[in-house]
Amino acid sequence: MPGMLARLQQFTTVLLLAAALAWAGWFMHLGRPGWAWLGAGLLVFGYALFLAVEFVLVWWVHGDDPAPKASAPQLFKAWIGEALTAPRIFCWQQPFFSRREPDHLPEPTHAGRRGVVLVHGFLCNRGLWNRWMPRLRARGIPYIAVNLEPVFGTISDYASIIDEAVRRLELATRLPPVVVGHSMGGLAIRAWLASLGVGRVHRVITIGSPHKGTWLGRFGMSRNSREMALGTDWQRALEALEPVEHFERFTCFYSHCDNIVFPASNATLHGADNRHVSGVAHVHLLDWPAVFDEVAAWAQSPLVDDAAGRARP
Repeated sequence: MPGMLARLQQFTTVLLLAAALAWAGWFMHLGRPGWAWLGAGLLVFGYALFLAVEFVLVWWVHGDDPAPKASAPQLFKAWIGEALTAPRIFCWQQPFFSRREPDHLPEPTHAGRRGVVLVHGFLCNRGLWNRWMPRLRARGIPYIAVNLEPVFGTISDYASIIDEAVRRLELATRLPPVVVGHSMGGLAIRAWLASLGVGRVHRVITIGSPHKGTWLGRFGMSRNSREMALGTDWQRALEALEPVEHFERFTCFYSHCDNIVFPASNATLHGADNRHVSGVAHVHLLDWPAVFDEVAAWAQSPLVDDAAGRARP
């Protein structure tokens, strides 16, 4: 059965398409094809205009952020990439195919291969990872992709969902997993680590996660989106529970063209291995080869600690 988020996105996708067809049909009936195509186009592709506003805000809000300021050509390229990626994710994979790729656990006789827990972000579900899961399976990497529900609850409540997935992988593989979070998923992983997961992770990899909040969070209507505003009480309470050494096991991917999490350096953590990806937007980061390759490298390599005590693949 599809979850709440999948049903919501199914409804909005079908509604938009039906509205576009109705508009086009009515104005074609009136003999006004120009209005028919213009209105239908705005209904179907209007999201790209909202994305364009976000990229203007990325440039405007940058200020003295230590990440390099994106140029106009970089922002334009990132906008194109996100405009092509967003409908595939939000109107296809998540609403209609969130269960297409099942979790992959090893047979008991093949225990000992490290697994990956995939944690999606705000307004997403496990269908976000549909392109990743066959690639992990092809490499023999066990994985579990979670659904974070309730969709609009507090981020803190997602810790138990992540914990259940980690326990399943630990039982199947007998090894601590790599835990990967996109966007809000990175904060949910930190909440899990702070409350339930101490010492039970091989590596944490976050992708465009608003560790220090995001400027757009001020417009949030739900509880979890408000928790991702800049400098919230929820963030301060989480930081108070986190030992600094936690972040030595983190890799944080961030981009100066992230249209959701900005200023860009808010997706980094002090003490983590922070990796800047140039010219790539928020959801499109998941298609960036270096991101997947980093996850696969940590999953396929044994844990070796260097002299400073940092985990390395």
